[in-house]
Amino acid sequence: MMQTFFFLMLGGYAFGALSAAVSGRSASGRWLTALGAMIGGGAGIALGGQVLLSGTSFTQVFPNLLPLAGGLALRLDPLGAVFLLVIGLGAVPAALYGVGYTAIYADGRASLPGLGVMFNLFLLTMSLVTLADNILTFLFMWEGMSLTSYFLVLTEANAPAADGSTAQAGVWYAVMTHTGLALLLAAFVLLGAGGSGSFAELRSAAAALPATTRNVIFLLALLGFGSKAGVIPLHVWLPRAHPAAPSHVSALMSGVMIKLGIYGLLRMALDLLGGGPAWWGALVLALGAISALLGVLYALMEHDLKRLLAYHSVENIGIILIGVGAGLVFHSYGMMTLAVLGFIGGLYHTINHASFKGLLFLGAGAVLHATHTRNMEEMGGLIKRMPWTALFFLIGAVAISALPPLNGFVSEWLVFQALLGGFNLPVPEVAALVPVTVGMLALTSGLAAACFVKAFGISFLAIPRSQEAEHAHEAPATMLAGMAILAVACIALGLAPFAVVPLLGRALTGLAGLPATETTFTLGLTVQAPGGFGSVSPTLLALGLLVILGLTPLLLRLLRVNGRLRLADTWGCGRIGQTPRMEYTATAFAEPLRRVFAELYRPTRELTIDTHPESKYFVQAIAYRSDITPLFEQWLYDPLLRLIRGLARQVRKLQAGSLHLYLAYIAVVLMVLLLAVRWF
Repeated sequence: MMQTFFFLMLGGYAFGALSAAVSGRSASGRWLTALGAMIGGGAGIALGGQVLLSGTSFTQVFPNLLPLAGGLALRLDPLGAVFLLVIGLGAVPAALYGVGYTAIYADGRASLPGLGVMFNLFLLTMSLVTLADNILTFLFMWEGMSLTSYFLVLTEANAPAADGSTAQAGVWYAVMTHTGLALLLAAFVLLGAGGSGSFAELRSAAAALPATTRNVIFLLALLGFGSKAGVIPLHVWLPRAHPAAPSHVSALMSGVMIKLGIYGLLRMALDLLGGGPAWWGALVLALGAISALLGVLYALMEHDLKRLLAYHSVENIGIILIGVGAGLVFHSYGMMTLAVLGFIGGLYHTINHASFKGLLFLGAGAVLHATHTRNMEEMGGLIKRMPWTALFFLIGAVAISALPPLNGFVSEWLVFQALLGGFNLPVPEVAALVPVTVGMLALTSGLAAACFVKAFGISFLAIPRSQEAEHAHEAPATMLAGMAILAVACIALGLAPFAVVPLLGRALTGLAGLPATETTFTLGLTVQAPGGFGSVSPTLLALGLLVILGLTPLLLRLLRVNGRLRLADTWGCGRIGQTPRMEYTATAFAEPLRRVFAELYRPTRELTIDTHPESKYFVQAIAYRSDITPLFEQWLYDPLLRLIRGLARQVRKLQAGSLHLYLAYIAVVLMVLLLAVRWF
């Protein structure tokens, strides 16, 4: 049965890509492209679910498909199955959503056949990354995933309205992803030098490696996989590339693709290397805490709805890394129960983030589809014109804000409980990191809630601020159906942790000696944290909320409260009639936090006041402009780019146009290489 699902997954994605190439410009072609992706994603869910439930790995080898020893080696174990499920969870609704969304490209502003082909190949290569069982297969599929997503980012690069930012986003993405690939290649070379490159061989050889070599491999892997995940300071491509891509692609890149960086880190650190010293986990924990806090702080200042969501991906990757880092720290000290809880929290948040971030990007795409703008300052009042989109976006906003009883609350609670167990760590220096991380995570959660009050309130409430918002329309049925699937997933994952948590624990069993620790559920509903730090039941919380909501109308009736609907104008400080200029703007909402964190943001301000020619006391117009340059771009990437440009200008002088000089260059390099080989 597993083999049937595997070949159905391959066949579905291949069918979708072929359909797009042959008839992708027509409406039927868009449906066939989506159908292939949905079949592939559904088969991937079935394959991953069967592996996870049975605990039996699936293996398939194609010895002649790749030129080196081992060929195309595929093996799906329970850890890979979790991430294959995440890919399927994102693929099915994104493909269905794309049927309606890609209709806007029928005017020729983008290549529909190219988009459909790359969309299916992107899903296929991501799926095969989770099955890769040797170095060559992993790197081949990893590069395939990067190249296909690069072309998807450039979908609208040649559109008449393109301003060059899309092409620039593609350049940033290509540079960062190939820098990460080079680091991963170095890590795998150090880990598998002289062998066939199979993961089984790497596991057996890793224990004999010197400690210094293991540490270098871990750092290379952390940087390589971290660049794909969007960990600060390697995140700079993410707020550029994700908004530039079509919205259903953005949902996959942000909700699914960056999670494969987490998969790679877990595969390398926990599976292939078998764990390591405490500082590995402490470093991951620190990077996670910094990414979470800075990600949400920069998201708060964004008025571009898709860039705001992209920065929140940095935040949520940070939360996942906090769970993973805590797990690595506890594992190094033999505190296996807490280690499992930390890893479960990280994995649970991985699944949850795929659902609510995918939902939010699809919702943002529906808004863009209706208003043709991503600027929240030009929206407003959309809840009346797009009620279903507003409802789905609100569900995603509540989930990402970690409010009960939706799914973001459950996974963040598990991460908090794992951290609270860290006060028992035997080393005070490491234990001191725990309260700092707890405080940063708590601050992150509060700021995330504030940010999505802004995102939902400014975009959907009040009255329209532009003609486009005033004439907005609800999204097509296929787009609403895609959002509905992910909204249901957010609710289900929040209400049923008693079904999800044991499966995630089973996926970790045996990795680096992790035991088959069963997380305790009282009456099958309430999860108990190890050590008695706390317990929670999202299911009972939801039931309590429903009871309160049901009793409220009854109580109002018993108190004989007048329930007659009354309509009145909003008080406008004595003014009659409200205008969009009287509304709260995204800038005004964020201004208090901009002042609180001014030392971090370091904004540049420009205030221009035009007065009447006859008197300076009569103001005709006031223009206020404020810009924020992220610290890492200002202090790290800008100097680096200046250095590279300077070196490039010097190297350009070598291109003198003389064939004899070029031959001399080749001769010198050849002599140097021969001497190096002789010497070493």
